[in-house]
Amino acid sequence: MGKLSVFGLAALLTLQAAVGCASAQSIAFGAIGNGNGNGNGNVGVGNGNFNGSSNSGVGNGNGNGNGNGAPSSGGNVGAFNTGTGNVGAFNSGTGNVGAFNGNGNTSPTSGNSNVGAFNGNLNTGTNNGNGNVGSFNGNLNGGGYNGNGNVGALNGNLNGNATLRRR
Repeated sequence: MGKLSVFGLAALLTLQAAVGCASAQSIAFGAIGNGNGNGNGNVGVGNGNFNGSSNSGVGNGNGNGNGNGAPSSGGNVGAFNTGTGNVGAFNSGTGNVGAFNGNGNTSPTSGNSNVGAFNGNLNTGTNNGNGNVGSFNGNLNGGGYNGNGNVGALNGNLNGNATLRRR
C-alpha cells in the first residue's frame, strides 16, 4: 500500500471495525468478515500469533491459532470456555472456534458450530445462530431456525421474535 494520511488511517480503522475485519490488510484487499477469532485461549510462549491476516473475499482466515498449549477441560481447549468441544476463548455451546461465540442462548440447539468472533449469541427459541463464519452473525434471533449458515459480517441478526425488537 502507498502512503496513508492520518485521516485515511482513521477512516480505515473505522471501516475495519464496522465490517468486522481483524486486520487492515484485509480491508485493503476488499475483504469482509475475515480474520476474526484468531489467537485466543493460548497458554505458554509463542502461541496464536500471526493468524488471519491479508485475506481477500468474505469469511476467510477465521478461528486460527486458538487453544494452543492449553489444557482441555470438558472437551474444550483454550480459556474461559463452557459447553463442549469449543476451541479459543469465551465460547459456549458446542463446537465453536474463535472467541465470544454461542453465549447467552436459551436453547442448547442454538449458538453451535460457529467460527470467528461474536457469532450465535443471545438467541431465544430453538436452532438459531448455528454454523456461521466471520463476525457478528446469527445474534439476537427468536423463534426457530433463524440466523444460520451466514458467512462474512453482520448477517442473520434480529430475526423472528427476538428479545430486542426494532421500532
